[in-house]
Amino acid sequence: MATQDSTRADAGTEAQATVPPLVLVIGDEELLVARALENIARTVSRSDPDADIRDFAAGEVEAAELFELLSPSLFGGRRVVMLRGAQDLKVATLSALTPMLLAPEPDVTIVLAHAGGAKGKAVLEAAKKGGATVITCAKLTKPSERSDFVRSEVRSLGAKISADAAQLLIDAVGSDLRDLAAAVSQLVSDAGKQIDIEAVRRYYRGRAEVKGFEISDKAVSGDRAGALEAFRWALADGVPVVIVADALAQGVDAVARVAAMGGGNQYDIAARVGMPPWKVGRVQSQARGWGEAGLRAALGVVATLNADVKGEAADANYAVERAISRITDLREPARR
Repeated sequence: MATQDSTRADAGTEAQATVPPLVLVIGDEELLVARALENIARTVSRSDPDADIRDFAAGEVEAAELFELLSPSLFGGRRVVMLRGAQDLKVATLSALTPMLLAPEPDVTIVLAHAGGAKGKAVLEAAKKGGATVITCAKLTKPSERSDFVRSEVRSLGAKISADAAQLLIDAVGSDLRDLAAAVSQLVSDAGKQIDIEAVRRYYRGRAEVKGFEISDKAVSGDRAGALEAFRWALADGVPVVIVADALAQGVDAVARVAAMGGGNQYDIAARVGMPPWKVGRVQSQARGWGEAGLRAALGVVATLNADVKGEAADANYAVERAISRITDLREPARR
């Protein structure tokens, strides 16, 4: 039995130098979980470019399908089966999976991503009993942890940031790690390798783009109240309506492009649509609430909004609010 190893999914590091047969990613910090899974896929692909990497929502996998995925193949070859949301495994599927966790096939790597709560405790215990390598991706709740995250992100890009500049960046952007990672990348690109408090102040006088995409994410996810509230806060902070309209258009377009792929491995889709894998995963989640007719109509809404905010509408602010409401209405309520 393999020895259990608990590690932290720090930004910018590979999950493992080599990937063991059983990996348990525990935690509910979305960015860290996504990066851990990306690192595992990248590491396997480097060592075996022909490896078959499969990525599933655990709650949607049936026992028979899982048995087929994890059984020996007549043709051999390396396989990686990733199960996101392992706490949502069905009882029958878990019963089929448990023996395979205790004795995985030599050419198969099983990766379980579990939120870490009480739900689905049985799969956690089975994986640990099977000697899983554990990667921890818990929420960063302390200010010092978020500051460390920002500084680590900056270091991974070959730059340095002062402690007060890191804190000011967090104050400007907020605590969401995806927003912070995107902000760091853009800031290093624009400000160079030495980032001080003045560089942050110059760049983040208003973080308009970040706020625009926050509104867009809420709208395409069907959160009308959240999107409208975020829009009103953005207006109070002086964010131009044109930026919000552009963000809404990009959000709807991203959902339409990913939905058109018809599901599948986020790494394959990422290469085909030109998005990072973590973003594909996020958009796939948003796309589950959309049908083809709704997306066609939503694309029309954002096209009209583009003209409205550039002079066609008498009240551009109202035009954005109307577009947000229309987009959220176009999602299919039964699938939210």
